[in-house]
Amino acid sequence: MEQNKINISIDNRPVSVNPGTTILDAAKSCGIEIPTLCHINLEGTCVNNHPASCRLCVVEVAGRRNLAPACATTCTEGMEVHTNTLRVLKARRTILELILSNHPHDCLICRKSGNCELQSLARKLKIHEAPFEGGEKSCHELDKSVSIVRDMNKCILCRRCETMCNDVQTVGAIGANGRGFNTTISPAFGLKLSESECTYCGQCVAVCPVGALTEVDNTNRLIKDLANPDKTVIVQTAPAVRVAIGEEFGLPAGTIVTGKLVSALRKLGFNYVFDTDFAADLTIMEEGSELLERLKKFLDGDKSVPMPILTSCCPAWVNFFEHQFPDMLDIPSTARSPQQMFGSIAKTYWAEKMGIPREQLVVVSVMPCLAKKYECGRDEFKVNGNPDVDYSLSTRELAALIKEANMDLKSMDDSDFDNPLGASTGASVIFGATGGVMEAALRTAYELYTGKTLDKVEFESVRGLEGIRHASVNLNGFELKVGIAHGLGNARRMLEDIRSGKSEYHAIEIMACPGGCIGGGGQPLHHGDVEIINARRKAVYEEDRNKPLRKSHENPYIQQLYEEFLGKPLSEKAHALLHTNYFNKSK
Repeated sequence: MEQNKINISIDNRPVSVNPGTTILDAAKSCGIEIPTLCHINLEGTCVNNHPASCRLCVVEVAGRRNLAPACATTCTEGMEVHTNTLRVLKARRTILELILSNHPHDCLICRKSGNCELQSLARKLKIHEAPFEGGEKSCHELDKSVSIVRDMNKCILCRRCETMCNDVQTVGAIGANGRGFNTTISPAFGLKLSESECTYCGQCVAVCPVGALTEVDNTNRLIKDLANPDKTVIVQTAPAVRVAIGEEFGLPAGTIVTGKLVSALRKLGFNYVFDTDFAADLTIMEEGSELLERLKKFLDGDKSVPMPILTSCCPAWVNFFEHQFPDMLDIPSTARSPQQMFGSIAKTYWAEKMGIPREQLVVVSVMPCLAKKYECGRDEFKVNGNPDVDYSLSTRELAALIKEANMDLKSMDDSDFDNPLGASTGASVIFGATGGVMEAALRTAYELYTGKTLDKVEFESVRGLEGIRHASVNLNGFELKVGIAHGLGNARRMLEDIRSGKSEYHAIEIMACPGGCIGGGGQPLHHGDVEIINARRKAVYEEDRNKPLRKSHENPYIQQLYEEFLGKPLSEKAHALLHTNYFNKSK
């Protein structure tokens, strides 16, 4: 039965909404924009922040003496709302001026300049003077970790980052500390971010409306390496980058720019342009073989086999379980992430074929994820101190560098990745979306387990944006039960079920970011627009459909890699180069 609608008026316009709808959402439904800095809502996901802390969304409600925050006030029958009275406009200007009074005026050099919600609102409300200047301002030290920079002098206490870290991701690395003028959103006990349980997922950066949280920028380091004639600099680019970077150049969300991206990278000066998708196919070979190996032992009655197996592609998720579930370190797959598999193969197999000394080879990655910056620096991914992947750039960093080089991505010609580390299948590109790693694994695991050809490669049951999903796949009469979670809060629920013995899954995919890598902390900012996430997701599956090969084990260059160098999946050499160990990082 259809819900009873609530009838209200907004600016003398009749509006019908469902019970529980806020004034902010009701206004949005009829095209009336109410400004806000603290509110964010990704419909269809678990991201919803409405603390009413900024107060910029105040409106006048007939019959009420005080102005009401639109994001936290629920509509009631007959309510009369006014969003544009002189009282409302004056209040908003005063609130914004007060926020600006405790904010640095360094917009010319701020990383968020031009994409700052505070700056945009100040321009929209025509605030060109600072009437409350002259008082004391916050003075906090800069906190720079391997992935994220915290500048609390720019924090406006919107608490979006706190919502992401505590409510959505359930990490608890940051929260409100102190009182009054000295309040900060920071790790407890005066710790730095690197000393906290931060996973570096970057979701706090993705939702920060100002420059209080930004990524560590490696573009200057890259420019120096590209200009060094003694270095061979190669790049790998992740699947989620190609469906999002076009947004930085005015293209609609979800526009696939793979060929243009390759051309831009080549013109920037990279000696070779490769694809992380190649390593994603390699990951499926190792991770899928590990799944089948564990499954065989499990079905043979070996109850000591750690089940379910968990995917290990996402470094933020890896960091999360090392901090929060150190008693379960034997459950995840030992397979490295595609980024790290690529680096290891590039600095061994490929470097040997090309005759390039490891020390002269610089491997750079372009990733949708800020945790990838942290992952590059992990000691287990180094040989005598030399990293397999030297450093990582976010999608946003690469877009800024392309613009700095006076290139317009829209007008670039298409070109192909270099081989052999640029060849990939459709299974690898769907790694960019939640459910994609599991679907890619199922395509290969099915054929290896049953010996039958999989004609329909789409596993629709693992796709979507629900926080937790499950599916069952028939393998010669055996029902393989798989689970998918995106967002670390959802991952926690699955892990607690495993810990308590309630889980019935044989394999689980986990991605830290809402939507998967397409919603990563290093992607172009979506400002809470779930349609952008959906457009990127659809584009990933479109690229998969257009690939001539769609199963990882069919990649001829992966087959060649095993024949010439690795031997077979899970071989001694494969374990040494493509697998890893996990560590207890609980505080």
